[in-house]
Formats: sequence, C-alpha cells, structure tokens
Amino acid sequence: MVTIADYKGKVKPDWCPGCGNFAQLSAISAALVDLGIEPKDSVVVSGIGCSSNLPEFINLYGFHGLHGRSLPVASAIKWANSKLTVLAYGGDGDGFFEGTQHFYHTAKRNVDITYIVSDNQVFGLTTGQASPTSQLGMKTKSTPEGNIEKPLNPLTIALTAGATFVARAFSGDALNLREVIKKGITHKGFSFIDVFSPCVTYNKINTYDFFRQRVYKPVTDTKDFDKAYKLAQEWGDKIPIGVLYDVDEKTYEDYDPVISSAPLIDQPPIKLTAEALAEFL
Repeated sequence: MVTIADYKGKVKPDWCPGCGNFAQLSAISAALVDLGIEPKDSVVVSGIGCSSNLPEFINLYGFHGLHGRSLPVASAIKWANSKLTVLAYGGDGDGFFEGTQHFYHTAKRNVDITYIVSDNQVFGLTTGQASPTSQLGMKTKSTPEGNIEKPLNPLTIALTAGATFVARAFSGDALNLREVIKKGITHKGFSFIDVFSPCVTYNKINTYDFFRQRVYKPVTDTKDFDKAYKLAQEWGDKIPIGVLYDVDEKTYEDYDPVISSAPLIDQPPIKLTAEALAEFL
C-alpha cells in the first residue's frame, strides 16, 4: 500500500511561509496515494520558477527543465512510456509567457498528461514583476504605474485549443484541490488545472481573503462546451472553481500509428544494416 510517507521528498521546500505551493505539493501527493499510484510509476516535469522547484520536494521521478518547456518534455516521456502517470507543473509566468505555444499545442494534441499551474498572478522567483495573468492596473516592480496589459485567460485558451479536461482550483481549499487533481490524473487526455495560489510576498491584491470571498463551486454540465466557456470567463465578485469541462475523446497516443500499438520502451529496436544506414545518411 502506497502512503504519503512514500512521496515525502528528501529536500525541504524553501517556499515562503504561507505560499500556496505547499497546499499543491500536499494535494498532488495525496491524490497519487488515493489513486494507489506508486512513486516508481509517476513523474513530474517542471520549468523555471518558485513552483517549478517542486520535483526536488517530492519523491518520484522528476525533470527540472527550461523556462516554459515542461510540456514538450512531459509529452515525450508519456510517448516513450505510456505506463507512467505524467504530471507537468509550473507557474503562470512559466506556462503562459515562455510556454504559451507549448500550452496551446499540447492541449490541441490532447496528450494524455496532467498540467497543473500554480497561478499567483505575478512573477515570484524574480521578485514581483507582472505576469500574463496579473490584473489590469496592478502595480509591480515592472509596472510601477500599473499594469497596462489585459490579463490572459488560461481557461479559455485551453478550451479553445482542444483540452478535454479543464478545471480551476484554489490552494485555500485543500480538499477540493485534491479531488480536482485526482479527476485530472484519471482523465484520459490533456488535463489542465489552473490553481489560484496566492503569493504572500509579492502579490498583495490576489490574497487568500480575496479568493475566499469570491470562489464558488457551480453545478454544471461538464460535457457542455458553451457552458464551460461561459463559466471560464467569470471574473469579479464570483469566480468558479472545480471541473468545468470533462469529455472523452481520442488522445494523440490513440491516433499515432506507432505509439498506439505499444509504448516505445516495449517495442523492438530498429535494426539497420550498414548498407541501409549508409544509404539513409
């Protein structure tokens, strides 16, 4: 029986006290335990940022990659060994700035991985610059007169691109966060989970109290794209959390003629004669 202790990393997290990443680390570990998935059968891939240090703090296979590049690495791992439970994890700056193209195309391909974004609406690691999800008018180190860019909506991007599982959670609601992550992991296809994760050091606007006063769990048909898209656009006095969209469609792995037959690790090596190799070169 797998336990929480099995997922406890040897390195102590160095996030700021109160950071929402702690709740996400606990929720990811608990979700994997609830699903009976052992550390040897799971892997997490990250980019660069405060949240992207997570692979160092949890006991499973991990890959700490380049800024915004977690999704192509996670996709390659899944294609090489589809037996693994593959998670990609990072922040809003990592995923929605440097990683925008990868986000869109991985969703479009419906790769069977789970992408969790710790969305604190600011660049935390580089000490408080505006991120793609920072609110209009927000004063930061890079926008001292106020942010003049409209914030990006990651949920509508995921839906438009073709993600088959789209959800939002809040680090201040640990039980809901845990359940949403479990549903994302068990979903076959690209699962995107945007997690409100207050940065207690550099974002004094989008705080725990800010979200507690606004988040709610709507009762909705998760198969209805139009309703999901409408909910994804809600922002202000009411902000929906939970699973907004969840449909079953063929994945990239189902369509690919090579991967669909067997994971790459289970396929025989390609044998080339010296003559065939020379002709190829």
